[in-house]
Amino acid sequence: MRTLLSAIGFLALALFAGYAVTQFSAWHLFLGIVALFIFFISFLNVEFSLYLLIFSMLLSPEFVAGSTGGSSLGRGVTLRFEDFLLIIIGAGWFARNAVYKDIGLFLKTPLNKPLFIYLFVCVLSTGLGIMAGNVDPKTGMFFVLKYFEYFIVFFMVVNYVHTDDQARRMVYFLLVTCFIVALVGLFQIPGGGRVTAPFEGESGEPNTFGGYLMFMLAITAGLFLLSDNYNLKRMVVLLAAVIIPPFLFTQSRVSYLALPVMLIVVSLFTRKKGFLLAFVLVMMAMSPFFLPAVVKQRVAYTFRQTPQSEAQVSLGKIRLDPSTSARILSAKQAIADWTKRPILGYGITGHRFIDSQFPRVLVESGVVGLSFFIFLIYSIFKMAFNSLRLTDSSFYRGLCAGYIAGTAGLLVHALGANTFIIVRIMEPFWFFTGIVFLAPTLKTAAGFGWERE
Repeated sequence: MRTLLSAIGFLALALFAGYAVTQFSAWHLFLGIVALFIFFISFLNVEFSLYLLIFSMLLSPEFVAGSTGGSSLGRGVTLRFEDFLLIIIGAGWFARNAVYKDIGLFLKTPLNKPLFIYLFVCVLSTGLGIMAGNVDPKTGMFFVLKYFEYFIVFFMVVNYVHTDDQARRMVYFLLVTCFIVALVGLFQIPGGGRVTAPFEGESGEPNTFGGYLMFMLAITAGLFLLSDNYNLKRMVVLLAAVIIPPFLFTQSRVSYLALPVMLIVVSLFTRKKGFLLAFVLVMMAMSPFFLPAVVKQRVAYTFRQTPQSEAQVSLGKIRLDPSTSARILSAKQAIADWTKRPILGYGITGHRFIDSQFPRVLVESGVVGLSFFIFLIYSIFKMAFNSLRLTDSSFYRGLCAGYIAGTAGLLVHALGANTFIIVRIMEPFWFFTGIVFLAPTLKTAAGFGWERE
């Protein structure tokens, strides 16, 4: 029977290969073979596929597929290589779990319930939006699928990583990836303009890059302040030195706003919190004297506006710039429109584009969706504080503290960006979320002796 099934399988594969050769170009066949190769790699070696995913997060090209009918897309549907890579790796991981049933599909974590409830609300509101004609089916389900992809990253990490060495390797690969993209940003500075991540297309997304660099600065700050390992301290100081210049030259004002919040929060986890808080406040007060001129001009541009149009918002005698005004006005309009569909909103992508996380969640998924989104954020903080309390490793204490501070910074960043649905911020965020959750349970294995505390 086994021989017969093998012969049937081989024949079916041969017939499919013959059909594919006649129907598709050589380039499409090559991409299909690469996809199959990645699928089998992820099936056989989950760790290697996770490393591949880490490097692809900020180092893969993007292309705009064009609007598929949704009204909240802005520039259209943006696809990246890691979107396809994550689907392939996720399929391989699901197949592995189907074959080796003892592995378990979803490890029980404190985030399972809020994650799945929030995702269910997104699916429900989008389904209702499709029926009401507010959401294009392809666009809405595409974005919901992207939300699910982020959560799959978290579950892949918590289901696969079991030892201290595995987790540390993941962290170092994430830091190395950040070092590479920060170097690319560093070399963009002499060319003028705003710094963006590699392969961002023609216009780029400096706000996205600023949010990512702020979060990674939080991780480096936590490791530097709380880790006992001097080799690691020297490494993260070098990384921070490479991150800071491109961060400043992103000219992302909402990232500038998030940075002091992140620094204040991370300083609270240290023994000398009073000294560090005072240092942060003094540096903030003195920043106009040492920051690059382009940064000061960018901040001043927000408030020093000559009256140009009725679309600019005024705060007393201060007239805000068009970009900030547009965010405020779109948030006001979103809240006004939300009152017409207060429970489940208009569905994902069912409303016009809003470049602010919280009004977007409110108008797209209603008060129910916003409530469960806040519950998810609360659960993330609770989990991270619990890991910080339970772990006895200075490495993981630093990682947890940096993660908590970085998440606080991302909440501020979300005031002027769709932070929690941006792939280049959320993929590393959910990678770190998985490692932070596992921190108290990781068992030390042989290796990486040079970095032991």
